[in-house]
Amino acid sequence: MDRRTGRRWRQATGGRIPRKKPEPSGRYLCLEDRLQIADLHLSGTGVRAIAGQIRRSASTVSRELRRNGPGTGERGRGKYAPYAAHQRAELRGRRPKASKFDDLELASLVQARLCVKWSPEQISDDLAMTFPDRAEMRVCPETIYQALYVQGRGHLRADLHQHLRTGRAVRRPRRSTGKRAGKIPDMILISERPAEVADRAVPGHWEGDLVLGSNCRSAIATLVERQTRFTMLVHLPDDHGAIAVRDGLLAAIKTLPQHLRKSLTWDQGTELAQHRQITVATRMDIYFCDPHSPWQRGTNENTNGLLRQYFPKGTDLSAHSPKRLLEVAAELNARPRKTLGGITPAQAMERLLFEPEKPAVATTA
Repeated sequence: MDRRTGRRWRQATGGRIPRKKPEPSGRYLCLEDRLQIADLHLSGTGVRAIAGQIRRSASTVSRELRRNGPGTGERGRGKYAPYAAHQRAELRGRRPKASKFDDLELASLVQARLCVKWSPEQISDDLAMTFPDRAEMRVCPETIYQALYVQGRGHLRADLHQHLRTGRAVRRPRRSTGKRAGKIPDMILISERPAEVADRAVPGHWEGDLVLGSNCRSAIATLVERQTRFTMLVHLPDDHGAIAVRDGLLAAIKTLPQHLRKSLTWDQGTELAQHRQITVATRMDIYFCDPHSPWQRGTNENTNGLLRQYFPKGTDLSAHSPKRLLEVAAELNARPRKTLGGITPAQAMERLLFEPEKPAVATTA
């Protein structure tokens, strides 16, 4: 099989291995039955005799010759082709299930949310909350993926896959990416980070990273609050060295009230070599992940993936203005999150901005 044929078959199944067809029911003729019918029919054996040989009723054999024969000759005595007959029977036996997206109201709602880059999971959860008493308005994430990726499934626009995080026309397995590392003086490692950060119970703890543009010249610094998943984007169009990153982060962090400036977790990239100056200016502790451990900043890694929907790899990030970054951040923060009970990061952050800091509760061992 050549590569082009393989690619065509793979795209027809949406990049997934097709499920194995179930064995046919004993109620129906199988290919072996049809081969016997063909041999006996060709030798001039009568319908009742054929039925006795294959242990089927005479009406079943007669109906098979009438339906799947070529229709020539008296009483179906024309040439009977068993393979073609079996294929025709299989085609007739398929009963296509009505697509969920035959419902135009559901289809239009799903398409509208895909256009603003909601994930199928977010769409599914939102519909369940919005229409709790209407089963026809609920759809699982996999049904949305199938409608986008598998030919002949559903009635969603073919171009909508471009709004998914990957933007791919065919589904592929996820791959891990390597992380840069560098020696930074006076690092405080993540192992020394307070336990309260890990369980997300206390707001004000952030994760950060750089998203690089074409030729690694331009960048966007991303800041994500761990409890609310609220995202801030820092414009670094010409330089992402330690001083430029320091100044950009300071400008963003200083827009926050002090009770939301508890800590920042970053990888060991040298762009944060000025971390001590940031801590002095903001009173925000900074912790560094272990080398090659992106899962220690899982929330931020996930957000960087979302950001690539707007700025694919190879994009010249300097071409985008600070205003555009604010628009993208607002759109990300307006997506409902399952982990937040269906509310958006913007709504969760709004509650915290105007909440006085709650005093810590003393506990005993």
